[in-house]
Amino acid sequence: MTEPNAIEAASKRLALALDALAAAVERRRNADAGQATLSTQLHAVDSDRSRLAAELDEVSARARSLENINREVSRRLDAAMTTIRSLLER
Repeated sequence: MTEPNAIEAASKRLALALDALAAAVERRRNADAGQATLSTQLHAVDSDRSRLAAELDEVSARARSLENINREVSRRLDAAMTTIRSLLER
């Protein structure tokens, strides 16, 4: 191969290598952007999970409180009905 042909071939290989490098950089940039998006979404999901867990704790405590109140009201109604029945029997 003559010197000009060798230089031309080397230039073509260099151009191809630079194109491949540019494509690799672009793929890496896209992958990094995707990773950043996933990281942001994961953080949002974790925040939602924490918020929902706190809300669930509050609702569970409220449900327990309402169950206790319901039992107390039921007990008082039973006592009132017993009192009324005993008064009516007299």
